[in-house]
Amino acid sequence: MPQHDLVKEAQRGDPEAFEALVSGASDRLYGVAWRILRDPYRAEDALQQALIQIWEDLPGLRDPERFDAWTYRLVVHTSYREARRERRWTSRIRRIQVDPPGDDRVGAVIDRDEVECGFRRLSAEHRAVLVLHYYVGLPVSEIAETLGVPIGTARSRLHYAVRSLRAAFEADDRVVVARGITA
Repeated sequence: MPQHDLVKEAQRGDPEAFEALVSGASDRLYGVAWRILRDPYRAEDALQQALIQIWEDLPGLRDPERFDAWTYRLVVHTSYREARRERRWTSRIRRIQVDPPGDDRVGAVIDRDEVECGFRRLSAEHRAVLVLHYYVGLPVSEIAETLGVPIGTARSRLHYAVRSLRAAFEADDRVVVARGITA
């Protein structure tokens, strides 16, 4: 059954249609929540809250074709609430010097850790824009519509987030070089 028809049936209260919609979207929505929150348990909490809200608010969705964008918006906003609820993720992670034995996997781990450290320094709003743009693949205009913000705000958040990540990478590199450690 096409998604449009499933949405219409779920809007009428059909739990099987809603289950089919959720089973098709839950992995994708969890990925968005996890990438914003950077914690699997908190991402599960945000997704659960979003799914409850989706079920409760689904009858009011005017355009079934916008179901995906609407669900992204709800997941992003529940992730924002979860991020404000508890700020465990703000703790700093210390880099550990690893002498690469010539294995590219070690370099990949170091790169991933640098991205993770830089990403955790961003606010939930800035992480959300990065996730929607680079992970989901939405253009800035759709991100603005999904988040319910002006396009200039979405563009500004994306610019600031990318600039902040670059600055974090450069700062980490300067600290490593200043200490005489090569990464």
